Amino acid sequence: MNNVLKGFRDFILRGNVIDLAVAFVIGAAFTALITAFTNDFIKPIINTILGGGITGGSVKISDGQYLQFGEFLNAVITFVLVAAVVYFIFVVPMNKMRERRVTEEAATESELDVLKQIRDNLSR
Repeated sequence: MNNVLKGFRDFILRGNVIDLAVAFVIGAAFTALITAFTNDFIKPIINTILGGGITGGSVKISDGQYLQFGEFLNAVITFVLVAAVVYFIFVVPMNKMRERRVTEEAATESELDVLKQIRDNLSR
């Protein structure tokens, strides 16, 4: 039982879980920010363009039932904005860092090969 708790503690304190938790909290806060932006700025523009002013963007299909395509369009815009920000702020820089690391590792390996060749030539 003691080993299990020690393993769990090591897992939590390793850093990956903490980084993931921080990313989750920041992602949730960012999603709330984008949702507020689209609800308060984009949605009124969509509803005004689609007709009906602030309450536009819906079609009554029966007693009290509405197709709210303005809400759906707003959700699509929210998703696209969140996805774009995540891609350009997180994915692109991480890919560049990963490429740089691979290039540096390749350069280190080639330097090591050259040094081995020099060593081999000197030992002859």
